[in-house]
Amino acid sequence: MLEASFIRDNLEAVKANCKNRLATHAEVEKAVTLDDMRKKLVGDTQTIQQRANEISQLIPKEKNATKKQELIVEGKSLRERKTTMEGEVKRVEADLHAALLTIPNMTHPDAPVGATPADNKVVKRWGEPRKFDFVPKDHVAIAEALDLVDFEAGAAVTGQKFYFLKNEAVLLELALVQFTIHKLVAKGFTPVITPDLARVEVLEGIGFMPRDPNPETRQVYTVADTDLCLIATAEITLGGMLRDKILDEATLPKKYVGLSHCFRTEAGAPGRDTKGLYRVHQFTKVEMFAFCTAEQSEAMHLEILAIEEEIFQGLGLAYHVLDTCTGDLGGPAYRKYDLEAWMPCRGEIDKTTGRPKGEYGEVTSTSNCTDFQARRLNIRYKSAGQKGTKVAYTLNGTAVAVTRAIVAILENYQQADGSVVVPEVLRTWAGKEIIKRQ
Repeated sequence: MLEASFIRDNLEAVKANCKNRLATHAEVEKAVTLDDMRKKLVGDTQTIQQRANEISQLIPKEKNATKKQELIVEGKSLRERKTTMEGEVKRVEADLHAALLTIPNMTHPDAPVGATPADNKVVKRWGEPRKFDFVPKDHVAIAEALDLVDFEAGAAVTGQKFYFLKNEAVLLELALVQFTIHKLVAKGFTPVITPDLARVEVLEGIGFMPRDPNPETRQVYTVADTDLCLIATAEITLGGMLRDKILDEATLPKKYVGLSHCFRTEAGAPGRDTKGLYRVHQFTKVEMFAFCTAEQSEAMHLEILAIEEEIFQGLGLAYHVLDTCTGDLGGPAYRKYDLEAWMPCRGEIDKTTGRPKGEYGEVTSTSNCTDFQARRLNIRYKSAGQKGTKVAYTLNGTAVAVTRAIVAILENYQQADGSVVVPEVLRTWAGKEIIKRQ
């Protein structure tokens, strides 16, 4: 989170940033007012404590019984006032913390300012969208024809937007996980399988709002009668893994690759994205996460982006990279790049040809969150020979969100006879070169 002192010293810049990021809920003025109240209350409490200390020293020395009794009465009154004010300080601090949680991170000066996805800036393209000499099918039709996914059973057992992966789709998921994790381990990332649940305060530290009272914007599942939530990404558990730790600067950056299931309510999700595997309530994801210094963060961000590109180049999937606009940034992100892969059957149908026009669809993203998350989670580092500590910087990036990768593979690698070629880099783990009707 941003510090109250930073907000006060940069009030207009913080307000402008909130406006650019469409953070209409941000309580900027309230945070400054509450911090002023906190400071006054703390100062008054300290003054009372000082007077109480003076009285405690005067009482044994006072010879006059009447004056001594007056001092005793005053001392008791001061202790009661101090207790009351300490309670008030705690209440104001809690209100201040809640207000600070509503304020997003500042934004990289080069991030495009805008309010819609159209304002995202394409900064790189790789590969050419596939041209078909037959009418391509979307991934749902392919999956059903090849008996790869059972959406009906998923809905019956759990509900809409749940599914059963079957047959070669299971092999594809496992192959994608193996391919990705092996690549990242070779690049110095420590592999971790994380819990699928985390405490509410950890989610809040990362930047999620599990207590969001609005069902239209709440994105995480909470577990009744506990302080636990199902995680929406391993970013939550990987970031929380070093909560309240003081790191040695010599060990930074620390790079982790986490494997987890992800659970999202997808409240208010656009209708056209709800079909099939593109937007679902549960999926498997391999996530990158790094802890580093401020000076290392820019290079770390570009390293994570380069790895995402390398993964999708290895899969042979055309993509472009977006520099995400301010209105599309999550609260913790200082700057975010999205990688969108070409999906031939996404989007509208061309009225002339009767074929889908195709679109790029998001498959990964990477964010530099500066010290925003680590400040909330109290993750700091110490430098040799220097006093005190500094707040760490955190970065995250999707290595592969399995269901979306499967969407792109099925649609781009489909053949006229209904079969699907397995990308070469996955064949060792999938054990197949082609998926076809049994």
